[in-house]
Amino acid sequence: MKNLFQLPKGQRIRLVGLVLSVSLPLLSLAGTIHSHLLIEAGKQFILGGGQPGAFRVVAHNVGPVPVEIRERPRGGGIFGKTTLAPGQRGVLRFAEGSTAVLLNPSPKQAELDLTVSGDTKQLAMTYEPVSASGAAVK
Repeated sequence: MKNLFQLPKGQRIRLVGLVLSVSLPLLSLAGTIHSHLLIEAGKQFILGGGQPGAFRVVAHNVGPVPVEIRERPRGGGIFGKTTLAPGQRGVLRFAEGSTAVLLNPSPKQAELDLTVSGDTKQLAMTYEPVSASGAAVK
């Protein structure tokens, strides 16, 4: 096997170009999370809370039931962002420190494909029983 620096200049440039064309798209995905999410009946999936930066969720409801998506801001409270019907897609942005709450109040399991980007390094993830307020049921 030839040393990279022993290759002729034209081959060296092509090889470096090939390496960069393969590695740069992979580096852009470093802060991206892809998930096929299942939410049991009567549960809610909690994503984030307390992270220093904002994040974005691209969601596709691939299941048989609607899923409600809410935001819990860092300062308290909760508000509805949208409800994704089966087959529907949405792009949602969440502020720094906020929590995304994906609710499944139906009697059937919900199913979503998610792509989460932005500040994903410290995103907490957990499940809770559904409550009308979007708060954890103790």
